[in-house]
Amino acid sequence: MVGVRITVMSTAVVLVVILAVFVFILSEITPSELFEPVPDPDNLDINAITLLKAAVVLGVVLIALAGLLSWLVTRRAVRPLGEALRIQRSFVADASHELRTPLTVLDARLQILQRKLPADDPSADLVIELRRDTHSLIQIVNDLLESAEAVGSSGVDARVPTGLTPAVELAVESMKLIGAERSIAIELIAPVDASMYLSATSAHRCDVALLDNALRFSPEDSIVQVIVDVGKSTATVTVRDHGPGIRGIDPARIFDRFAHSGAAINFTISRATA
Repeated sequence: MVGVRITVMSTAVVLVVILAVFVFILSEITPSELFEPVPDPDNLDINAITLLKAAVVLGVVLIALAGLLSWLVTRRAVRPLGEALRIQRSFVADASHELRTPLTVLDARLQILQRKLPADDPSADLVIELRRDTHSLIQIVNDLLESAEAVGSSGVDARVPTGLTPAVELAVESMKLIGAERSIAIELIAPVDASMYLSATSAHRCDVALLDNALRFSPEDSIVQVIVDVGKSTATVTVRDHGPGIRGIDPARIFDRFAHSGAAINFTISRATA
């Protein structure tokens, strides 16, 4: 793409030069003189049409040369970038493969523990939550592996809607334990039938990230609200806390990757639309 853009810009420059030659020649002669030969000191006869043809041929040659040179330069320039991307994908794929096996083993052990616990055991609900969190981690690892293999960032069909509310509920349940350590309650306001064209794992990851940020900067004994609003063609998830607000960073940069402020404040209201 870089080579094509360079070629297009070079073509535009050459066309401007050819057009300038046309305009200059036509402005210096009359129509009747257009086909008259021009005497040359070296006895070379040339007319305006021949000169214009020569300019066109020269322009085409220059365009072809510019395209070839831009292709060669671009290919050499992006080679290190391609190698870096290959190494990055290999690392993500290897890490995903290594993580998937112990997570699967962990889920199997939790399943065995769940079967051995009596129905009235107070730890049964905790084991269920642990298995649910393990499944979320396994799905995240699978998404990373698929992304590294260029299969896609999700295993679901983008044309098939999935449930948004269950993904938000799972994120809220997962983060309630962290909020309880600082006496921060999480309040969920969501319709039952909210849906989205996004994988449940991706939505869960976004919601957990927003809740983690809200809990980190909320004062103790406060409430974090998670609101799911369904419109005609969109479903919006709003995470609202009661922190001091955005400080120490340009508001236009708050959604940049790994952007953070110098102070201990990042977000007060964060929104993700599915």
